[in-house]
This record gives sequence, structure tokens and C-alpha cells, in this order.
Amino acid sequence: MVQPQAERARPSVPEGMRVYAIGDIHGRADLLESLLLCIDKDLKQHPVSQAVEVFVGDYIDRGPDPAGVFDLLIERGQARRTVCLKGNHEVFLIEFLKNPRIFRAWAQNGGLATLASYGLAPPFDLGLREAAELSARLFEAMPPPHKHFLARLDLYWECGDFFFVHAGVHPGRPLSRQREEDLLWIRDEFLDYEEPFEKIIVHGHTPVREPEVRPNRIDIDTGAFATGRLTCLRLEGETISFL
Repeated sequence: MVQPQAERARPSVPEGMRVYAIGDIHGRADLLESLLLCIDKDLKQHPVSQAVEVFVGDYIDRGPDPAGVFDLLIERGQARRTVCLKGNHEVFLIEFLKNPRIFRAWAQNGGLATLASYGLAPPFDLGLREAAELSARLFEAMPPPHKHFLARLDLYWECGDFFFVHAGVHPGRPLSRQREEDLLWIRDEFLDYEEPFEKIIVHGHTPVREPEVRPNRIDIDTGAFATGRLTCLRLEGETISFL
């Protein structure tokens, strides 16, 4: 594990708080359910005054049960303090409900799995009229709590010396002035940047084989839909660990 630069104070979260940050789920409701049980076990064995569970987006597409992931996250939010961030794949879904023209782009990025989880199985090659009909059918198939969940997703969350976001941030731009496009989509410009940010950036979006802890960022997307490994980062005081 690479530690933050020696000249900087060790990053930390406020005293009495523990943060569990969960990487990209992509339709793997089975893995999410197992991980939530692990968090419950950890909390029972090691109680803490305040615990927050942060999900960094990309709940849907690619994996077999996107709708089930929504159900689990909604239920979890009723029992625990949760923060659910928006990922670029949620943007695909939200946009398709407004603009059926993006069907093919969404389908190429795993959208057919999300449609299937709502009982819809369209062919890949749809005309605009058929795509518009599909959009309307999806809207009708989605339970109201799922629509409400999508409408309330945050772009980022801050806690202590950590900044949680889906994709990353634009180097050289203050965290308070980041563009939504970068928070949801940025890759190389952020990933290749080695200087400190204002805070340690905790992110997903770019799959890695193992959780990647760098001096300025932590990548927790371990490609759950393909690898079967859903990562949970655990932050408490100055301690960085994984469940």
C-alpha cells in the first residue's frame, strides 16, 4: 500500500466516525447483499458512534440484476446512513428515459442487462420509434421508489480529508468548482495526475485488479460484474483498510 506523502499530515475522517465506501456494483445484487452482511458483522464486532456507507455509483448495467441492486440500496438507506452517488451508467438510464435516441450507445455499454432486469428484452438494432416505445415501457416498468432513488443521487460527498466521487476530478480545478462531466466521466487526465489534490479522492469508474491506494487517490472499482469481487474501503481515524 502506498502511503500519502511524508510532508503531508496523514488523511483522516472525524473522530467517532467510520466510512465504508463501496465500489462499482454493476448489477451484482448477490455481491452487494453479501458485502452488506460483512459490514453489519464488522459494525457488531467493532461498534462506532457514526457509520456512513458511501456507494460511488454505477449500480446498473452489465451484471444480471440491476433492479435488485436498486432494491437493496433503497432498503439499506432505510436502515443505515447511506450516501449514494451518481455514476455515468445511471446517466445512461436517466437520459434514455428522456431521449430514446441514445438507446444504441446505452446498449453498447451494458444497458440490455438493465432492461432485462425490468422484464424487457429488445433487439439491439431498434429504430427511433421502437426505441421511444421501449423508453415508455421502461418508465412504466420501473417502481416509483427506483425513479425517486435515481432523482436523488449526489455527485460527490466529502468527509474529513476524503472526497468521494464516481470517476474523479479535473486536476488544477478546485473541488468546489468541478464540472459534472468530469465527476462522472474523467479518466486519463485524472488517473495520470500525481500531485496532491485538496483531499484524497476516493473513486470508482476505472476497473483495477486490486484496490489502488495512491498518495492522492484511492480506486475501489475492482470490476465486480466480471471478477466477482466487490470492494469495500473502510476508513476510521487515520486507518485505511478493506473488508
